[in-house]
Amino acid sequence: MYHFPEGLYTDLRIETLFDTKITFKKEKLQEQKVRTNKGAFIRVFDGNRWYYSATTELEALQEKIDELASLATPNASILEHPIVKKFEVNVDTCLKFEEGDLSKIDVMAKQELLRGYLDLLEREEIVHHSSFYVDNRITKEIISSKGTHVIYDRQTCGIRLNMELVSGDKKDSSRASKAGIYFEDLKAIRSELQDEVDKSIAFVKEAVPVVPGDYVVLMSPLTTGVFTHESFGHKSESDFMLGDPNMKKEWAIGKQVGSPGLTIIDDGHVLGNGYTPYDDEGNKAEKTYIVTDGKLTGRLQSTVTGTHLEEGLTGNARAMNFEFEPIVRMTTTYIEKGNRPLKEIVAEIEKGIYIEDIKHGSGMSTFTIAPSRAYMIENGKITTPVKISVVTGNVFETLGEVDALSEEFELLSFVGGGCGKMEQWPLPVGFGGPYTRVKKLTVQ
Repeated sequence: MYHFPEGLYTDLRIETLFDTKITFKKEKLQEQKVRTNKGAFIRVFDGNRWYYSATTELEALQEKIDELASLATPNASILEHPIVKKFEVNVDTCLKFEEGDLSKIDVMAKQELLRGYLDLLEREEIVHHSSFYVDNRITKEIISSKGTHVIYDRQTCGIRLNMELVSGDKKDSSRASKAGIYFEDLKAIRSELQDEVDKSIAFVKEAVPVVPGDYVVLMSPLTTGVFTHESFGHKSESDFMLGDPNMKKEWAIGKQVGSPGLTIIDDGHVLGNGYTPYDDEGNKAEKTYIVTDGKLTGRLQSTVTGTHLEEGLTGNARAMNFEFEPIVRMTTTYIEKGNRPLKEIVAEIEKGIYIEDIKHGSGMSTFTIAPSRAYMIENGKITTPVKISVVTGNVFETLGEVDALSEEFELLSFVGGGCGKMEQWPLPVGFGGPYTRVKKLTVQ
């Protein structure tokens, strides 16, 4: 198929991209975009330096490979180089979504689906709203001079309703959204969206300012997922350890980083935004146990980081698209479910906070979560809605304060947005987990 220059390691990633975005402002159609793009990212390695190129000229890939090779210095021992030896050799075709292909659905059917939900926003308290439908489909082909040749597809779709709410002198913003894999997944979600709209209206009417302080906090699966991603997921991306022996020592495998019973996993096999059966270097996805029973047991790797840290590959070298090089990124990251009913966990809380939905989260050593909807828990019952600016905590202290995980469990995907790292944003990722109880967090 392609001639790979001798004495060099070469790989290429060919991508076919399709996406749709339909936007309404109130009942008026604002935007309807359908885009298809094809391109490739090419790398050549001579043992000392990487040479990169991105192109949309797929008919000229051999020329691009040869151009990069002309810049490199051939190395007769390239196959013995530790990084090159580390690359897996995989041959597989994994096309899951040819039936139900989102690119085959007529754009007018997508527009009418979204339009059919707009009446949910015809409420007195909703003074402005915007809504959108999005989908994305990608087929990747990854080929290497070592013999890797894998092909797979991935797709997601979703609907999101954004609301500006007013009740008397109270104002708030909120959203209702639902992600899916197939177009059919979005056809029977009226009751779910209706429930979110009703909750948002009730919240703006009834919420009172929280009394600041330290509280027992119960996080929903959505909140748990964002907390896990922001507070610990990024710390599991091993590229931050390269060239820093002190950091490697501090993050030694086997270190106790959370309470017993706490297990954090990253898994590229989970269908949804984080689905990545092979990473962008052609390495196979693994179900990586980052934390097991409170102890650090793994981290996320690219071939380069796995080589330098002398650890196994996990299939986490990901790029936003063919214009970018792969770097260490999460796929679907979550806390493993517990074995206790949610009702039982709530019943044990004398005074606390339940965070049901959030606006955003961020963090590394210290994390913050900005709740969208939160409620008091009093004498074992969820009661008054409360307005909270932020909830904050130290990552390691908080992981050690986790004292209950529910048997109820959910994995989710963002509708719009995603994870940012360096200049690559937004990368689709999955997240979620059980309802998670933390003994103490600071609420403001």
